[in-house]
Amino acid sequence: MTRLTVLTLLLIGASLVSCGGGLQAQRAAVDRVAESYVRLALEIGLYDPDFVDAYTGPPGWRPEPLPEGAEHAIPADALVARADGLLAELRAVDTRGFEDIEKRRVKFLDAALVSAKGRIELLGGKPMSFDEESKAIYDVVAPPCDLDSLEAALKALDELIPGEGELADRVEAWRQRFVIPPDRIDTVFTTAIAEARRRTREHIELPANERFDVEYVTDASWGAYNWYKGDYRSLIQVNIGLPMRVDSPLGLATHEGYPGHHVQNVLVEDHLLNGRGWVEFYVQPLYCPQAVLNEGGANYGIELDFTREERLAFSRDVLYPLAGIDPALAEENQRFGDLMRRLHGAGTEAIRRYLDGKMDAEQTIAWLQRYSLMSRARAERYLRFGEQYRSYVVTYDVGLVMVRDYMERKTQGSDDPELRWRLLADLYAVPHLPSDLE
Repeated sequence: MTRLTVLTLLLIGASLVSCGGGLQAQRAAVDRVAESYVRLALEIGLYDPDFVDAYTGPPGWRPEPLPEGAEHAIPADALVARADGLLAELRAVDTRGFEDIEKRRVKFLDAALVSAKGRIELLGGKPMSFDEESKAIYDVVAPPCDLDSLEAALKALDELIPGEGELADRVEAWRQRFVIPPDRIDTVFTTAIAEARRRTREHIELPANERFDVEYVTDASWGAYNWYKGDYRSLIQVNIGLPMRVDSPLGLATHEGYPGHHVQNVLVEDHLLNGRGWVEFYVQPLYCPQAVLNEGGANYGIELDFTREERLAFSRDVLYPLAGIDPALAEENQRFGDLMRRLHGAGTEAIRRYLDGKMDAEQTIAWLQRYSLMSRARAERYLRFGEQYRSYVVTYDVGLVMVRDYMERKTQGSDDPELRWRLLADLYAVPHLPSDLE
């Protein structure tokens, strides 16, 4: 070997070492931004109690609580400056040597910081229309409400439930036949979630120690909520403040549990936090672009767990008898549910008009009674939800459409029965944003 050859090899080796060090430095820079993002999110949570939906990281990362007994305005300018600084640092990272999933991580972190900045600005008093708010925080905008489609669905419901008086009153009377007696709710719900869990675990590998607890509450603005506690455990709260109908438990079980929010959080913790050590996943903000996929995927989950025929059979043969309701009504009630789902966009439109000042509270309640066929009590509760969570309502309908369309495109022409399940698991085990599904 000549001297020149040796020197050349040494130079190549030095270059490789340098490139490797540079790559590690870029990864370390992302890690620093990730930790700073978590700390920023926790600080936002001091001023916005709903912002941090779950936190499973080191207790020492939490900021000191604000002093009690005084009003605390959010320091919006300072927090926005921190978000901008982190964005600049993140966007300076050279990702050319990163794996695809690492590039996804950077893109995910960037979107999370942009969203957090939007939420800070909103809390700080920046004027935003409903659509501007949803774009800034969730990176989606709900399509315009199609009143003709709503009217067509109402006409079909009017034919399904004939009689005298307003359609909303007839629908409410119809629904009363399907109300679960309070002393049977727990049996029906736990049976539904056990079946959803059994079906989901046949397709998605979950840690052996994943688990959940169920708790019943009243006077919340939502129907059910998953509070993720970490270590593969969730607390699922079910609101029984209003009558629960027999078609609700299965939807709640799949949405909050399997393959919905519980499974989402378990996969994130297992694959991204524990598997890769990506600390940004210590925190789950409620208000972020990922919420679109979380809610959309949770809504889509029941279509994976049960075909339409399987859902009818399980409800009729298992849940209806447990609820003490005549199983002969199940098929007709399913047709009613199909028509009601055509009205889902009406709720989002109601909150959009309310927050934009185009309708007051009474007009919004009347809209919900007219186009969502809600009782006054349910309309009031939904309005409370909109006042508390604002443009978050877009995540349900927009998210479901995005996830369903994505699944249909990806599985077109495939006869693989497991493909949809793998795609759903991938949505959570790999960082995704709504734009990735377009």
